[in-house]
Amino acid sequence: MEKLTEEEIYKRVDKLVGWEYRNNVIESYYEFKNFKEAFAIMTRIAFECEAQNHHPDWTNIYNSLHIRLNTHTAQGVTEKDFILAKSIDAIISKA
Repeated sequence: MEKLTEEEIYKRVDKLVGWEYRNNVIESYYEFKNFKEAFAIMTRIAFECEAQNHHPDWTNIYNSLHIRLNTHTAQGVTEKDFILAKSIDAIISKA
C-alpha cells in the first residue's frame, strides 16, 4: 500500500468526524460510560482489525480510548488507515 501525501491525508481526514492528522498518524480519542463499555468496544474493534489485517496503536485508560493509525510498512498513512478508521467509527456509532 502506497503512502499518501499530506495533502491527500488532510483532504480525507477532514471527512472523518473526530479524527486528526498529526505526527505521521491519523488519530481519534473516545470516552465511554465506564471501563466495561470501553473494553467491549475495543474487543469489537480488535475483531475488525484482524479481519482487515491492520492493527492500531491504541491506549485505554479506564473509560477512554486513544487510537492512532498508520501503515508501518509504508512508514506513513495509507488508504488502509482510512478504511479502518471508517470501520472503527461504524462500530462505535452502533454501540
